Amino acid sequence: MKNDAWKKSLEADYAKRGRRKPVYLSESRIELNDVYDQDDLKAAGFEAERDISLPGQYPYTRGIYPSMYRAEFWAMGQYAGFGNPEATNLRYKYLMSKGQTALAVALDLPTQLGVESDDELADGEVGKAGVAINSLKDMEALFDGIPLNTTRQIFTTANAIGPIMLALFLATGDKQGVDPSEYVVVLQNDILKEYVARGAYVFPPTPSLKFAVDAIEYCTKHHPRFKPICICGSHMRQGGATAAQEIAFTLSNAQAYIDEALSRGLHIDDFAPLLECQLSVPMNLFEEICKYRAFRRMWARMMKERYHAQKEESMKCVIRVYTTGYTMTAQQPMNNIVRVTIECLAAILGGVQSLSANAMDEVISIPTEKAAKVALMTQHILANETGIADVADPLGGSYYIESLTNELEQKALAIMEEIAAKGGAQKAIEEGTYQAHCRKAASEYQQQIESGERVIVGLNKFQDDDEVIDAESFKSEEGIQERIIAKMQQVKAERDNEAVARCLKRLEEDVRAGKNTVPALIDCVKAYATIGEMCQVLGGVWGYYKEGSSWM
Repeated sequence: MKNDAWKKSLEADYAKRGRRKPVYLSESRIELNDVYDQDDLKAAGFEAERDISLPGQYPYTRGIYPSMYRAEFWAMGQYAGFGNPEATNLRYKYLMSKGQTALAVALDLPTQLGVESDDELADGEVGKAGVAINSLKDMEALFDGIPLNTTRQIFTTANAIGPIMLALFLATGDKQGVDPSEYVVVLQNDILKEYVARGAYVFPPTPSLKFAVDAIEYCTKHHPRFKPICICGSHMRQGGATAAQEIAFTLSNAQAYIDEALSRGLHIDDFAPLLECQLSVPMNLFEEICKYRAFRRMWARMMKERYHAQKEESMKCVIRVYTTGYTMTAQQPMNNIVRVTIECLAAILGGVQSLSANAMDEVISIPTEKAAKVALMTQHILANETGIADVADPLGGSYYIESLTNELEQKALAIMEEIAAKGGAQKAIEEGTYQAHCRKAASEYQQQIESGERVIVGLNKFQDDDEVIDAESFKSEEGIQERIIAKMQQVKAERDNEAVARCLKRLEEDVRAGKNTVPALIDCVKAYATIGEMCQVLGGVWGYYKEGSSWM
């Protein structure tokens, strides 16, 4: 309890230092006190029996496993992919030799948007921001010498084309002779956030949502070890959303996918354990820690109270985290190593299950091999040298942590109520509700930087006016686009084109009949149909979403 004597001493301390009592706000605009005690817990509505429990126990505020990292560290991955599959394959082998325990496949923009590498829309973007994948032949090269069952999991960003990537992985495993029960594929496959933040959409929202759920339905029935969707708040966060908005948007989007899956006759406890969520981790250390704790608790309560889940695994939310690109600076790029370390620290103290760290030069280009190694070693140092993984939820019970966790939950719930009043996630996105929130928060963030209220070291304070940015920049091989195109054209020339035509015709028939698309997609992939050809069939039925897109 903050007694009168303490309050007077606080005022005297400010006066002695010649300062007025400042107002500090979290990223979500929650006013922070000078110090926290039991009164603040009460004010935040905290009830220990209801809100915290022990790690591995409902509502999982303190973590989804009793032992957390004492039994096994989080999955350590680096998001990697560039140029052609052969070059990316070498990078994977290098990272795995340095102790990487999971792979994350970065696809180039044409691949993500279902555009073939020789399309004029793809010119200049082939293999630039990720690896170019046109057909099964590219997947075979990407994982040459890397059996799919040799890593803990393989993740890929595939939102508009999620079920197609699922088919490609299944066909690749079949080619390798590896049974699907022996490996784990994690598909981002979250199309709703594309209309808010990234813009990597192809088809209109309604068929796109149903397409994404095709992967959930298929994996629930045939491959229950796979993770057919990773529902993402991270991109919306990088698009300007606050921590509270990131929580609310992600959970509201999750409800849209879950409701569609339930409408197909699936039972919540059959597919909920297959769902994962991906959140961001900017620099506000304590709010980020609290964000993961609040998110886990809200997920558990949503599953139990809204969807009446019975299995514990349905209520345990697996959280993936990527450190945040927008906090990095091109100025004084070595400072980004410190930023990434702090962001990793927040994710680990927040109890996440998978973590990928940005390389220091990622704000400039695709990471160089040296920078990627430093980012990976950052995780190993935190795991093995600091002791932060020795105890499950070491900050649990902190007056500040528990108060802020509760306040974040309340703020996020209020935003979710606004979204529900609009008719749910899809309608709120179509009306621009999410986008308006993100724009407002992003504008405030930028204004704070420009005014100096928010200090970014090296950018608006402690600058080096004579600095010359000398970070080594990644350079792709000359002629890489031409070689990728030549390979795709060779595949088309050598495959059985009559078989391809039959498979594509079946895909169109299944789409028009409202059937799950994955079985037909698998047949198309095995016949060496390209992603572009499959997307042309889908677009021919569903149409293309053009608003705000420079691709369609």
